[in-house]
Amino acid sequence: MSENLEVVRAIYASWGRGDFSAAEWADPKIEYVHSDGPDPGSWVGLVEMAEGFRTWLGAWEKFRIEAEEYRELDDQRVLVLDHFSGRGKASGLELGQMRPAGAWLFHLRGGKVMRMVRYFNRDPALADLGPEK
Repeated sequence: MSENLEVVRAIYASWGRGDFSAAEWADPKIEYVHSDGPDPGSWVGLVEMAEGFRTWLGAWEKFRIEAEEYRELDDQRVLVLDHFSGRGKASGLELGQMRPAGAWLFHLRGGKVMRMVRYFNRDPALADLGPEK
């Protein structure tokens, strides 16, 4: 297993437990992107990434992100197909019942995540990467 895949698996191990507090895996100048979904945008740096995550997490109770499949695309990119679980604080919506299928694309260098792109719908992620991925 490559160092990059180990880093991404460790991130998902924490996220699967609902622990989003660690960021030692992130480069200080990380670019954090939501490509689609309810709040598309881009944030740069650890402080902005934390704020973006905090805003998203604030809408949910017992929120978890669980990996379904890891794909090493090359020596710098790892794609993870995943799904969410949790319950909306305002709506009471149970994400686990819907099993939303999304993806994260991680760009890594030197064991640090330089850029991470969230696809709330995995179809565009797969389309962006081409049929071979």
